[in-house]
Amino acid sequence: MTLGTDSHDQGVPDLTGDPYEYFAKMRKANPVWRGTLMESDLMPAELKTDENWTLFDFESVFTAFREDTVFASEMYNQTIGLMFGPTILGMHGKQHHDHRSLVSKAFRQSALNAWEPEVIDPICDRLVDEIKNDGHADLVKAVTFEFPTRVTAALLGLPEEDLEMFRRLSFDLISIMDDIEAGFSASVELGTYFQDQVDQRRRTMTNDVIGDLVAAEIDGEKLTDEAIISFLRLLLPAGLETTYRSSGNLLYLLLTHPEQLAAVQQNRALIPAAIEEGIRYETPLVLVARNTTRDVEMHGVTIPKGAAITLCMGAANRDEKRWDDPETFDIHRQRRAHISFAGGIHSCLGMHLARVETKAMLNSLFDRVTDLELVPDDSTKIVGMPFRSPEKLPVTFRPLQDA
Repeated sequence: MTLGTDSHDQGVPDLTGDPYEYFAKMRKANPVWRGTLMESDLMPAELKTDENWTLFDFESVFTAFREDTVFASEMYNQTIGLMFGPTILGMHGKQHHDHRSLVSKAFRQSALNAWEPEVIDPICDRLVDEIKNDGHADLVKAVTFEFPTRVTAALLGLPEEDLEMFRRLSFDLISIMDDIEAGFSASVELGTYFQDQVDQRRRTMTNDVIGDLVAAEIDGEKLTDEAIISFLRLLLPAGLETTYRSSGNLLYLLLTHPEQLAAVQQNRALIPAAIEEGIRYETPLVLVARNTTRDVEMHGVTIPKGAAITLCMGAANRDEKRWDDPETFDIHRQRRAHISFAGGIHSCLGMHLARVETKAMLNSLFDRVTDLELVPDDSTKIVGMPFRSPEKLPVTFRPLQDA
């Protein structure tokens, strides 16, 4: 993806570094703006339009998520659907309801309660054990990218010997905007691999997410192989990427606010609040797309039918009308729901899993090392658009003697 400019030639600055000053200006001056922040090289020509609009304030973005019949998501079928196949992102109405009901069975609360002690905690513990005596590490390479990858592979029931292959293909797929050829190749290879996994479970059922998807049934209807494989592909950017980025963002924010890091270390009950504040303050996925199915008025402006809409969650999450001092990272602030997991019928299926994973990672880290300090340089910062996270987190620490 490349940064774009709007139809009135008002320049958009480079937003990959710090976009928030620009977001604040737009919330106040043009909360509903005729223009775009992103142009996708993957967008088919027939879907491109001169009617590009961006929503910056919380009220508008929340309304667009809630009114899904007006702000539709079917365009995903002609964009990421080309890589992932048909997914619930591009479904609507009964089709969406039925498919979401089927796949949500794999993420039921009872499963999540079992995954935490049996799968997630041990994986995070092992990762930190691998580095705790070194005294230094890059937490992105050693922890924040690794734990969602390993957790996802384990929950899917993939053999341990396939982890390296799964890691490589996952990385290629979630980096498709940087290397489209490698991304498409990974999509094809993952499709073949997941088909084999589905076939195995049709012969012998297993107690894992793929097994749950194969067995899921509502009113006599089961998911097709194509639907299962498309959903499994979607898990990688939807779960793996956003979790590794949001956990990296949170660690960076805590490390650069040492008094808040100390508070969380001393009182683990603050971890849930820290997770929510981190996701609000540095939203890992800043932008999502919608299109209007009819003319709609927002803030006294009429957006026409067929317009391409960018919902700027990163701007909405710092709306001064909703939060006091929103440009400050503060884990002690009064809790108000953010919009980082989208909303409405397309709210993130894996949001509870992401929270559990991040809590487990922090607990494993705090149980095993102390005196965590960032070793910053010019490249140690949160960057990116539309995905944001630090590229590295070099730290020093001491092992806890009783860990």
